[in-house]
Amino acid sequence: MKRAILFFVLITTLSVFWLRATAADKPVTADTLKQMEAEFMQAAAAHGSRGYMSYYAEDSVELPNGEDVLLGKIAIAKTMGFLDDKNNSLSWKPIGADISSSGDLGYTYGTYEFRSKDANGKPTVSYGKYTSIWKRQEDGSWKVVLDMGNASPGSQSN
Repeated sequence: MKRAILFFVLITTLSVFWLRATAADKPVTADTLKQMEAEFMQAAAAHGSRGYMSYYAEDSVELPNGEDVLLGKIAIAKTMGFLDDKNNSLSWKPIGADISSSGDLGYTYGTYEFRSKDANGKPTVSYGKYTSIWKRQEDGSWKVVLDMGNASPGSQSN
């Protein structure tokens, strides 16, 4: 009986490890990264800064337009509170993506739109471009490890 229980535990444990390895080895394509970008944006829209930051790696880097480099998820999160203001709306669309031949690093790039209100309550819209670098984590998930964006000409007030 002890052997049967030990055998069952061993088989169950090996099955769990095999399933995790299979999920982690599943190939990711450029289209997969674009889909992750869409899910990333939905998380930010639904949950503000918390949803946005859930897609960042702990050791991520942010290169904000006209600002100093931000190192680490904690430092970046301190600047994302504007996403919790219901007057603000950030949306973006990936235009392109690619994956490294090793399959553990990829990038997306595209355009973004930020809608807000100025000090007088007048709606404003600004546009820009971004690049995000994604890296497969040890658990098989993908996280943003570097993000940068810059404003495009034509940002305007409505």
